[in-house]
Amino acid sequence: MDHAEGSTQNAAHRVPVCYRHPDRETGVRCTRCERPICPECMVSASVGFQCPECVRGGSGTGHAPTASRPRTVAGGPVTADPRLLTKVLIGINLAVYLVQLAVGYSFTDHFELVGRVQFSQFGPVEGIAGGQYYRLLTAMFLHSPTSYTHILFNMLSLWWIGGPLEAALGRARYLTLYFVSGLAGSALTYLLADPLQPSLGASGAIFGLFGATGVLMRRLNYDLRPLIALLVINLIITFMPGFHIAWQAHIGGLVAGVAVGYAMIHAPREKRTLVQYGACAVILAVVVVLTLVRTAQLT
Repeated sequence: MDHAEGSTQNAAHRVPVCYRHPDRETGVRCTRCERPICPECMVSASVGFQCPECVRGGSGTGHAPTASRPRTVAGGPVTADPRLLTKVLIGINLAVYLVQLAVGYSFTDHFELVGRVQFSQFGPVEGIAGGQYYRLLTAMFLHSPTSYTHILFNMLSLWWIGGPLEAALGRARYLTLYFVSGLAGSALTYLLADPLQPSLGASGAIFGLFGATGVLMRRLNYDLRPLIALLVINLIITFMPGFHIAWQAHIGGLVAGVAVGYAMIHAPREKRTLVQYGACAVILAVVVVLTLVRTAQLT
């Protein structure tokens, strides 16, 4: 009898798992059928979230669907492959890395983030200060050719963090978050780092995904401690002596990711698109201002 009571109590304290993904714990349930659903399966409804079956009218409840199309937590359409863009981004990074290895430093030198390659009163300024603003973007897809661990850790982080976040936000919002965070990291690096010190890597964009994931987990009442621990470890490594890491890219990406992620997740339904992409526009405006200020300092 005691054993049976103990088993019943243990079962009562177990965290529910998503009915479509049994390996994912969740504290959120469909407001219509009350089945547990993970972020990938959540569809925004007028009140709370619904599962895809209820939205399509296939739950057997006899009620008409409340939405014409399944939507993610942030209002994006639910897709058949919720990790597609994450796979594409990883593929692009790996392809560019292979080009770096094949072509050599001449390729990397032309596209990495550097404020000023050389400066002379008799000649043009090269680098971002010389008008090569594309480096703010291209540096996000480059990694150190001499360190396999650089791209390995970045791509593993992109897969672990980016995949679930893409499913929760939807493709367009996820891709926007990625690029805005990456550009914010590049802009802060350009503003604060030594203009002659080159920088490269997807870390700024990935830290932006970290920030947005934290906002999402807090919104869904998930335990933030594992994410915070991982983020603290990354920040410790960032500031450790001996590691030549552009901390400015990490901090810039993280701050932008939190800001954009908050707008994506908490935007009111009636003004969702305006608030979400308006926040992105504000961050991009800050990127432009920081870039112009630094360029004026270096020219």
